[in-house]
Amino acid sequence: MNIFNAFVRLTAYPVQLPVFRTKIYYEDKAVQGRRIRGAAIVLSNHTSVWDYAVWMFVFFTRTLRAQMAEVLFQKQPLGLFLKWMGGIRVDRNASDFGFVTRSQEILDKGGVVEIFPESRLPLKGEARPLPFKPSAAYLALQSGVPVIPVFTDGAYFNRRRAHVIIGKPVFARDLTDNSLTEKENLTRVSDALRQKIISLEKQLNEQATKS
Repeated sequence: MNIFNAFVRLTAYPVQLPVFRTKIYYEDKAVQGRRIRGAAIVLSNHTSVWDYAVWMFVFFTRTLRAQMAEVLFQKQPLGLFLKWMGGIRVDRNASDFGFVTRSQEILDKGGVVEIFPESRLPLKGEARPLPFKPSAAYLALQSGVPVIPVFTDGAYFNRRRAHVIIGKPVFARDLTDNSLTEKENLTRVSDALRQKIISLEKQLNEQATKS
């Protein structure tokens, strides 16, 4: 699986350069750049199905195992391709949380899990980002691994370059309050992670304006 993923990244890397033309910014490059060391969760806003591909090449040296909606796996041959790429299937309308267990196993082995906690693409007129699903906060709390927040403006396939920003790692356990219940802390962490993504959008706009 990792061999197939690496093959796709290597062969597609020169092709994606003129397609996405991604301009990368950083909250603090000295703290977190494009290289990810050890287990981590990459947490991103969601603008289109191409977000996964963009982050795959931004963090080129690591295999990102992304949580993906069941609808993508139901379309063939796309579903088979995503399976070979190591995609983690999330059945959003089922009570099966096996994707959390699978994600934890990947993190336990030192891997990187990518999560789009909005769970779906925003509809026209909806405030972005959408509220985050608690499963991302739960996994971050249970695993204890750093969460690398990232933001993309989703400007793919047009004359303007796509802009993304990589934030400083966040540890979910540092965001909890011992006086709160587990459920309340899940909400607290989830809201804090969403606010972090919002703050990255503002930082990206400021840096892009100056450059």
